[in-house]
Amino acid sequence: MAEQLRMYVDGEWVEAHDGATFDTIDPATAEVLASVPRATGPDVARAVAAARRSFDQGRWGSAVAERERSRLLLRMAELVRSQRDELVELEVRDCGKPLADARGDIDEVAFMFEYYAGWATKISGDIPPVGPDAMSLVVKEPLGVCGLIVPWNYPMLMAAQKVAPALAAGCTVVLKPAEQTPLTALRLAAIAEEAGVPAGVVNVVTGFGPEAGAPLLTDPAVDKISFTGSRDVGVMIQRTCAEQLKRVTLELGGKSPNIVFADADMAGAVPGTCAGVFGNQGEVCSAGSRVFVERSIYDEALDAMTAEAAAIRLGSGLDPATTMGPLVSAEQRDRVLGYLEVGRAEGAHLAFEGTAPSDPALANGYFVAPAIFEATSNDLRIAREEIFGPVMTVIPFTEVDEVIRLANDTEYGLAAAIWTRDITKALRTARAVRAGIVWINDSQPAPSEALWGGYKQSGIGRELGPYALDAYLETKQIYINLGAS
Repeated sequence: MAEQLRMYVDGEWVEAHDGATFDTIDPATAEVLASVPRATGPDVARAVAAARRSFDQGRWGSAVAERERSRLLLRMAELVRSQRDELVELEVRDCGKPLADARGDIDEVAFMFEYYAGWATKISGDIPPVGPDAMSLVVKEPLGVCGLIVPWNYPMLMAAQKVAPALAAGCTVVLKPAEQTPLTALRLAAIAEEAGVPAGVVNVVTGFGPEAGAPLLTDPAVDKISFTGSRDVGVMIQRTCAEQLKRVTLELGGKSPNIVFADADMAGAVPGTCAGVFGNQGEVCSAGSRVFVERSIYDEALDAMTAEAAAIRLGSGLDPATTMGPLVSAEQRDRVLGYLEVGRAEGAHLAFEGTAPSDPALANGYFVAPAIFEATSNDLRIAREEIFGPVMTVIPFTEVDEVIRLANDTEYGLAAAIWTRDITKALRTARAVRAGIVWINDSQPAPSEALWGGYKQSGIGRELGPYALDAYLETKQIYINLGAS
């Protein structure tokens, strides 16, 4: 029988108010990993009320010394590191990614709590000049209660990306993990509890978006929503939150261009381009799945990318030899397979399609092998819609201005990659591409110290680095009349 887990609300491990549960599944085998509470409105209301009391009654926020917040965040980092191997295995089993990827994620989670622990003691205001008879103090204060809704592709990493800066700023949180991958979010709650974070500061509710996510949007006690996920859900969230003028940060989808110029170092450009599409099974919002290759090297580059894709080994993420795991769910597998049919129907040439794993133990898993389409147009659905799977579309170009136009011909603007030895061309292209992150001679690095976020339909606001703190802070002016008798 699957393990029965509980969610974390107001410092207690609790069931859903009606006892409802749902199963979380190992995507490599389709076996049940655990049963978790299926939270609905009353459960979310309880968690929000706990976060509100904790903030308003001084268990956190401005009433808690910055050094104390920093100490507790550092303790959380220590606990993540001490439990690394267990957290890595839990992440692999819940979302399918290979061991090496999960190790990198968990290591970054620990660093993220360390990084924001440092920022907790460095949030400061300003004293603008307002004349000789007055003084104006500009101070930064914690925003309040934050609803944090995270996706399934980087479960613990995305949770930490929101929880760590929110806690550093002094906010209390209600975290709603994706229903496909709740396990490491629950462990994060246990880590916060063990670290000594006061009850009600961190709450985790498990459930489905319409039942457990939507109530966060409408509860007036929630001051802010931070969401990472699809563009369509982001639009719904912004529309709902607008009715209360609730603050929002939205990190949404992408269809990122990956530009390979003829003078690129192909030894780096080819594996970098493939990693940018096929890494994490292609379940990456910034995946460089629109690959633009200068026409003079198109055939050479396509052959090299095909060879790179052919070397990918599908299998269980727990197998150290695996370089691509399963997709997160049967629904996502079917969605990606549907796009392969769309590409064929649109007339794109399927230059490469890998094979599913042959191990009978994996026959029920949600595997999709890497695929590479040749396309002559950026107007195909496979070149315009976010697939969120290991599907690359390769399109030729001739001139710099042409590829800039093609790169920008999308509703998204999250990221882009440029491969060239010519730094002037690289910087000219980087400045012209409308994206929040542009990599030159690299693909997909996301250091916690820098920023993350996109232009256009890829979202609102920025995460990571010091930029994330602004999303969890209010700015207040205190004006003092020095001329009064």
